[in-house]
Amino acid sequence: MPQGRATLMDPPIEGLLDKVDSKFTLVALGAARARQVNAYYNSLGEGLGRVVPPQVTSVSGKPLSIAFEEISAGKATYSRPDPDELLDEEAAALELVADEIAVLEAVAEEIAVLEEIKVLEEIAEEIEVLEEIAEEVEVIEEIAVVEMVEEALAAEAAADEPVPDEGPSAN
Repeated sequence: MPQGRATLMDPPIEGLLDKVDSKFTLVALGAARARQVNAYYNSLGEGLGRVVPPQVTSVSGKPLSIAFEEISAGKATYSRPDPDELLDEEAAALELVADEIAVLEAVAEEIAVLEEIKVLEEIAEEIEVLEEIAEEVEVIEEIAVVEMVEEALAAEAAADEPVPDEGPSAN
């Protein structure tokens, strides 16, 4: 009897359904693996090697047929996650997020403190400038006081000097 081409009937659907728990799982698993096989063929020559090549030798070159043959041979499998494990993973992820938030808050506080320190340093620099100006003003005031005292002393000394006679009077 002549051998016909392999079709979707080989492997038989009933045999595939025995490998999974429902027809929906079969469709999802077959589609996911077919996308992986297709990605493998599309990435040949790029040398990336990120996708697992087909695990069975197939007469068909179609990714979905190869995926179903892998499911039939037990090379492509699935696993249902345990709800308790999912909860544990979510709790661990939430703890990580909480830790990251705490770190970010601490960093934000440090940044705020550094900004306050920067502002305080700027204020201190302004105070130093004002103090220098105040010292210069004091020096100028002292110089002005000394000049006033010198002028007063000079005026007093001039008042104490006898007035020279102008000579005999004409009277």
